This record gives sequence, structure tokens and C-alpha cells, in this order.
Amino acid sequence: MAEMGALKMDNPLPSPAFTNNHHEHTLKEESWKHRAPYQIQSPQEFGPVKWRAKCKCGKISYTLRQDKPLNAKFCHCRGCQVMHGAPFQWAAIFHKEDVNFAKGCSGLSFYSSSQNSQKYQMPTKVSCSYCHTLIMDEGRNVCLLFPQLIEFEGSLDEQRKQRDAFRPTCHIFYEQRMMDIPDRTPKWSGMDGTSHLLDDEGIPIDQQCDEMRGDNM
Repeated sequence: MAEMGALKMDNPLPSPAFTNNHHEHTLKEESWKHRAPYQIQSPQEFGPVKWRAKCKCGKISYTLRQDKPLNAKFCHCRGCQVMHGAPFQWAAIFHKEDVNFAKGCSGLSFYSSSQNSQKYQMPTKVSCSYCHTLIMDEGRNVCLLFPQLIEFEGSLDEQRKQRDAFRPTCHIFYEQRMMDIPDRTPKWSGMDGTSHLLDDEGIPIDQQCDEMRGDNM
């Protein structure tokens, strides 16, 4: 007991001011847990549910309250190919306020590709910490969800009709594609609206127009 008393004297507890500052810093760092889409909301707070989604193992689930996304795209960039282990990524864009995770951030893992870090920081890639299903890419104001996780119901024909709500409006980073996709959907060499439009075979459309004008001269 004497030794314990001496130990306390040699290693006094931090002053209250230090403890409070540390507490405030922790609260600030973890404030994202209390914002959309991780803030848990009751059905009354969130409103009518339009879509339900879950990961492969079912430990992570979320709901959506909008009929359609703000936009939907196929992304062919190398990063998406590697992360998804697929030729391209299918992403639907929603405001974070329109997404509600049933268990908040519990059971989620985060990865920042720009910082190569698992610490939560935006933008971040979000996945189930158990089965590692990719859930979404979270940005500052919106999140990119993956429609494959949404639970479409009914017959196969009915499910196909439901998926039309998430039909992509364009392909982006089509220059990096693994295959040609002749689907009559606009294809951009990079980001949509700020790069070159390509045809199904990846040839710039403006180049084709120049060649056609040259043939007519």
C-alpha cells in the first residue's frame, strides 16, 4: 500500500484542464459519427423508405428515402477496377442526408486511397468490416452507393424495371476500359463534361467529325 501511495505521488493525474481539452478534441474528431449518413434516425425522423440495401453477410444495412439518385454512372478508372475486382464500377449518387445506416458507423471499415490510411477522413471508401463488401464512396456532400446492394423485389422482370431507376447516364474514364460496351450511352475519356466524348470503341467523336469534314473537302 505504501508503494502504491508513492506511485501516485510520482505520477500525478493530469490536471482537469488537460483532460477537458483532450475530451473536446476527441469529440471534434468523432463528430462525423453524429452526422448523415451515420447518425441513426428513427423511422419517423427519416421518413418513408424507398429502397433497402445490405452487404453480403447482412450485418450492414441502410435505407434510402429518394426514388432516384441524383445521377448514376459507370466508372472505368483503374482505381475502381482494382478496388471492385471488376471491369468497371456502377455508382449511384445520393445526398448523404437521404441515406440512413441501421447501426450508424458500427461495423464499418474506412479506407482513404489518397492518404493510404484506414483512419476516417473524407473522401473515404466504406466497407463492411466483417464480409468486406464495398458499401460506398463518401465525399464531402454526397455518397456514391452501389446499386448491386439494393434489395430489388418481385420477379426478374420486375427487378429489372426497378433497376431502371439507377440506370447510368454515362460512362466515365472510358479510355481505361477493359472492354468495349456498345450500349448507346455517352462515354467520356475522363470525368463527364470536362473531357472528350468517345464512341463505343474509344475513338474521340470530335476526331471523327474532323475526319468526316476532311473527306468532304
